[in-house]
Amino acid sequence: MRNRGYAFTTIVTSKYHGRTLLSHLASLYPHSTRQAWQQKLNNCKVTVNGVTASGSESVTSGQTLVWNRPPWIEPDSPQHFEVLFDDPHLLAVNKPGGLPTLPGGGFMENTLLRLVQKQTPNANPVHRLGRATSGIVLFAKTSQAASKLSANWNTPRIQKIYRALAQGIAQQDAYEILTPIGLVPHPRIGSVWAANPSGKPSKSLAKVISRAPSSTPSTTTFEVSLNSGRPHQIRIHLASIGHPLVGDPLYGLTGQPLENLPGLPGDGGYFLHAQFLNFHHPITGEQINLEAALPSGFSLHQ
Repeated sequence: MRNRGYAFTTIVTSKYHGRTLLSHLASLYPHSTRQAWQQKLNNCKVTVNGVTASGSESVTSGQTLVWNRPPWIEPDSPQHFEVLFDDPHLLAVNKPGGLPTLPGGGFMENTLLRLVQKQTPNANPVHRLGRATSGIVLFAKTSQAASKLSANWNTPRIQKIYRALAQGIAQQDAYEILTPIGLVPHPRIGSVWAANPSGKPSKSLAKVISRAPSSTPSTTTFEVSLNSGRPHQIRIHLASIGHPLVGDPLYGLTGQPLENLPGLPGDGGYFLHAQFLNFHHPITGEQINLEAALPSGFSLHQ
């Protein structure tokens, strides 16, 4: 699918005050080289405070920087979802793996948000799942519902339970994982969320569902409950206790990026599914218990 292009807008912070625009762009968007950014500048694709830029300018704090990316053909992604719950205030769907929740990372139109809003224009997601993660995504249709759900999202009032297929055989039946999560260096995109002693407090509870010691490789299936909502938390937490997800291209045994050319956060190949979501309806107060059926990949690899 060819999209309509997009204007990526950022505000220059004091951290970058005084740098040349070319240097700033190369550090802000490291997916392109300095030479590639200079070509974009030569093609009049970047403005600073509305004025077409050459790249040699020094940026100052507070300036508005816009990169006008021309239309591009987006990678293919699934174009379907299953409705699990629908009323005047909420919509819950089962997202397939491979479909981004929100625009980003080269996807603008091939996203769950765009697909849902074609049918329900006033629906906005309360949270997001990683592109390769499948399972329940909850949308709010009203500002009142969105406000109440957002306030309670990372509290015990909303129970989020995932199924994860991990490498190795777990020695314990249950784990309380408290590994802090923060930004660490990544060779391709500058930085990425990972296990970091100086990161933000995080908590996951992982319970063993089954073990498959005779499979190749040996695996453990975990049921994981989240008590915080850090980026890629389950992938990082299980890796940090020595059980990275099967097929994870990014995180290794310590919860850090793999040493040899780690993948990107949106890359697929792993098995993680948002299976259960339990909460009280933000408007009616009734108990809502949602379940999304496991995708076939879990049983095929166990």
